[in-house]
Amino acid sequence: MNLYNSFAKAFAENHDKTALRVPERELTLTFSELERLSAQMANLLLEQGLNAGDRVAVQVEKSPEALALYLAVLRAGGVYLPLNTAYMPDELAYFVGNAEPGIVVATQRQMPVFQQIRHDTGCVFQMLTLEADGGGSLTTAAQVHAETFASVERDDSDIAAILYTSGTTGRPKGAMISHGNLSSNARVLGEYWGWQKDDVLLHALPIFHVHGLFVACNISLSQGTEMIYLSRLDIDEMIRQLPASTVLMGVPTFYTRLLADPRFDSELVKNMRLFVSGSAPLLEETFAEFEARTGHQILERYGMTETGMNTSNPLNGERLPGTVGFPLPGTSVRIVDADGKVLAANEVGSLQVKGPNVFAGYWRMPEKTASEFSSDGYFITGDLGKIDDQGYVSIVGREKDLIISGGYNIYPKEVEMVLNEIDGVLESAVFAFKDKDFGEGVAAAIVTDGSASVTDTAIKGICKGRLAGYKLPRKIVMLEELPRNTMGKVQKNILREKYGS
Repeated sequence: MNLYNSFAKAFAENHDKTALRVPERELTLTFSELERLSAQMANLLLEQGLNAGDRVAVQVEKSPEALALYLAVLRAGGVYLPLNTAYMPDELAYFVGNAEPGIVVATQRQMPVFQQIRHDTGCVFQMLTLEADGGGSLTTAAQVHAETFASVERDDSDIAAILYTSGTTGRPKGAMISHGNLSSNARVLGEYWGWQKDDVLLHALPIFHVHGLFVACNISLSQGTEMIYLSRLDIDEMIRQLPASTVLMGVPTFYTRLLADPRFDSELVKNMRLFVSGSAPLLEETFAEFEARTGHQILERYGMTETGMNTSNPLNGERLPGTVGFPLPGTSVRIVDADGKVLAANEVGSLQVKGPNVFAGYWRMPEKTASEFSSDGYFITGDLGKIDDQGYVSIVGREKDLIISGGYNIYPKEVEMVLNEIDGVLESAVFAFKDKDFGEGVAAAIVTDGSASVTDTAIKGICKGRLAGYKLPRKIVMLEELPRNTMGKVQKNILREKYGS
């Protein structure tokens, strides 16, 4: 069924309860108010010509109105396409050209960018604006529409959202996430993490990302519980709100920055029930330091854009640092060798998953979709992992050199394509270096023609105009040649070993 219907049941049971509390705007929204606002937006989307299955691309700042827009797209039967606010024009042009949305919602500042994209690509789409303060043509136009809306019928297999994830060619792939994928994952996580009716989620994640939207928001909405809704990671505001919260979901950066603040102690979090970490590896020393400071163990889990959440350390039971816990109920996880043979406990191999959470495939890429699944229907994650004799899953590496920085996926080829176009750069190799704050950072080994103009500063300056901020190389190593094996393949493992710490 339509994912929104699973939310609507909880909304009806908690009509006058606070859904969102927004301290920065001194604003609260009840579930009934959120329902009415999303209904008005859904009616507007239909007026703008949205048909079931049409894509709605959204590049806006985090706000309660942006969350209502997500709900409105679901209700109207559209396909929600969230876009990182850091994306640059070249990146946006690819996404729009590939997804061909019928409607684009963005800030007024971005309107010239999308107007140019519409001109260059020939894509035909309506444009609406939405600002961080809730203003814009979207909310203004929605105000005159009815406050009720009957959700458009959708099957579990129908696409609810497309999220772009990095691809081996340097061009991202659109992962098609179904209504069934999202509803099953929210239901399972709510049960596995023991969600309670009086839980209050401190939400400081972005909502253009699986973690912030499809995990954090979807669980809270489906359970009818309150979110303290922060526009961004703000440690001062988080510390003010922690005493009123019971659950925090974050990337490792959240926890390292809280630990760096002397105000963060066990007294501050005495009402907290659960701390969850994901989207990037959590260092074991962070886990230990957090437990020593607060008495709480961080619960680490593992998921990805294509699958939502796959595994989790237990709510009740031993949470092993360095592992991502057990397969979630209904999800099968296995480790196989290069021939597809299932490996024994503690053997490292390719990690594969299967279950109702696994996506339908890549948008307009049937061949790529086929190549990413095994013959018996397991999704090949590209991660290297192992399962110990107790059943705990550990991620030990990535077959495809994916970099995860602050929860964002970065494929080295995307960055290398930009670097190799710089005058004086002969070749480059992008790899991950360990970063306590972000988990991993982007490093680049560069071979130049000897030009004095090709400096660390010049390279970073050029990249800044071409790439989203989280993709920018923060460590640059100038080399006379890149390390290669006998087949001529660049040995990024050597670069990581030598320059990755």
